[in-house]
Amino acid sequence: MELLKNSLYLEDVQKVASMPFPWEKLQNKSILISGASGMIGSFLIDVIEEKNPELNCTVYALGRNAKRAQERFAKYWNTPCFHFISGDINETLHIEAEKIDFIFHAASNTHPVAYATEPISTILTNIIGTRNLLELAHEKCAERFVFASSVEVYGENRGDCEKFTEDYCGYLDCNTLRAGYPESKRAGEALCQAYIRQKGLDIVIPRLSRTYGPTMLQTDTKAISQFIKKGVAHEDIVLKSEGTQLYSYSYVADAVSGVLTTLFSGRTGEAYNIADSASDITLRDLAGIIASESGKQVIFELPDAVELAGYSKATLAVMSGEKLRTLGWKPLYDIKNGLERTISILRSVK
Repeated sequence: MELLKNSLYLEDVQKVASMPFPWEKLQNKSILISGASGMIGSFLIDVIEEKNPELNCTVYALGRNAKRAQERFAKYWNTPCFHFISGDINETLHIEAEKIDFIFHAASNTHPVAYATEPISTILTNIIGTRNLLELAHEKCAERFVFASSVEVYGENRGDCEKFTEDYCGYLDCNTLRAGYPESKRAGEALCQAYIRQKGLDIVIPRLSRTYGPTMLQTDTKAISQFIKKGVAHEDIVLKSEGTQLYSYSYVADAVSGVLTTLFSGRTGEAYNIADSASDITLRDLAGIIASESGKQVIFELPDAVELAGYSKATLAVMSGEKLRTLGWKPLYDIKNGLERTISILRSVK
C-alpha cells in the first residue's frame, strides 16, 4: 500500500510536519517508536521523516513483522537515519544504539478480535512490554518517554459525568475477558508513574480516543474500521448493534499532532485526552455518513461469539479535550471530513 504516493495522504503528513512545534528539540536526536507499522506509529514515522532533512533524527522503528515494515517504509528503508528493529517488546530488548533520546510506546493490540483471541498477549504487551520499554528508557537515559494510552482506561460512564476528564475513573468489571485491555492500559499508566518516582524518568501520557484513518491495518476489527472497509469497497455498511453508542473519534493526523503536542509541551506525569467535540458521534450516525458517501445503506446483523466477546460494553465514552487545548492543540478535521479523506485515500491505494 503506497500511501506516500497519495496526494491527500502527503498533505496530511505535511500539515502535521509544518505545525509550529519546537522541532529543534528533536534535532540530531534518536527516536524509538514501538508499534511502528501500526496506525499511530506509521503516521508518526512519516511525519518525522518528512521533517528529517532539517532535523537529522535517527529513527528506530520497532515491530514484529519485518516484511510488512519493509513494504510500508520502503522510502526510508535503506537510508542511514532509519533502522527497523524486529522484536517482541514482551521480551527483553537489546538495542545497540548508545543512546535513545525519545521513546514513543505505541505498540498494543487495539481491536476486538485480538482482545478475544489473544487476551494474554493483549495484557502482557500493555504491562510487560511497557515495563521493558521503560527499562530501556532508563538504560539509554532517554529525555522523554511517551506512553500512548486509551479512552478505555475510563471504563464505563454510568451517568455520573458528561465527558471524561483526565481525573475521571469509571466502572470496570475486571473479572471478564474484555477487561484485559483497559485494565492493562491502566496498569501501564501506573507503571509509568512508578518509573517517574523511582527512576526519575520523564513520561507523558496521551490518551487516544477511537482513532481511524488511512494507516489502519486491514486486520483491524474495530467497528469504525469495518465500516470504512465496506465504504471503500462500495458495499452496504453492516452495523452489529442498535448503534446508539456515543463515542469520541480522532482522525490519525489529529491523533499524531496530539501525541506530538504532549511530547513537546506536556507536563511530566500528566495524562492528556486527544479528542474534539466535532468528532463525537453515535455508531449509527457514523455508519450513516459512510453509507451516504458510498451511495449504500446501513444493514443490521448480529455479531458472532468472537466479535461479541471483544466488544466494549461502554455505551457512552465521550472525552473532554480541553486540557490538551490549553497546550495549543487544534484538530485539522471533524469526523465527516476525516472519514471522507480516509475513504478517498484508501480507494486510491488499495
